[in-house]
Amino acid sequence: MELTKSLQAQKILKYIIITFIGSILLTISAKIQIPFYPVPMTMQTFMVIFIGIAFGWKLGLATVLLYLSEGAIGLPVFAGTPEKGIGIAYMVSTTGGYLVGFLVAVFFAGFVNLEKNIFRNFFLISFAVSTIYLFGLPWLAYLKGWDIAYVYGFKQVILSDILKISLITVISKQTLKIRNFI
Repeated sequence: MELTKSLQAQKILKYIIITFIGSILLTISAKIQIPFYPVPMTMQTFMVIFIGIAFGWKLGLATVLLYLSEGAIGLPVFAGTPEKGIGIAYMVSTTGGYLVGFLVAVFFAGFVNLEKNIFRNFFLISFAVSTIYLFGLPWLAYLKGWDIAYVYGFKQVILSDILKISLITVISKQTLKIRNFI
């Protein structure tokens, strides 16, 4: 009985550590950016999908929720923080919809079966990334108008996202192996 409790406590501690590591990786990926207006191009899309694939949907969601919570309380974890504001005020600005989309994207990336061929994997990963746009573009359009949302929230970053999708597709089978250690 004592051994079971000890093993369960170790497993919970391991999950907490993994979640914090994922949150740190998301923060670093937010700081790797090309400063476009009004939405910067970052490596967050890549990292959200990577975390979903590597951690699975449950730990992936926990990681993104932790990341968003850190940002909500004012830690400078997002792209452009603290220069462009922090906390909830930043989260409801132009990037807010994309941040919400991270939750859906990490769920899909962690939930789908990526053990088939590379073309199927590319399609599934593209679908996961498209959910970020599904939330991000309407919110950006609400704040700035559809013309700006299309040009700066989609057209300007779609090629870089296709490159990120291609990269994560190529390494997706190796990334899945991380789940064996979790």
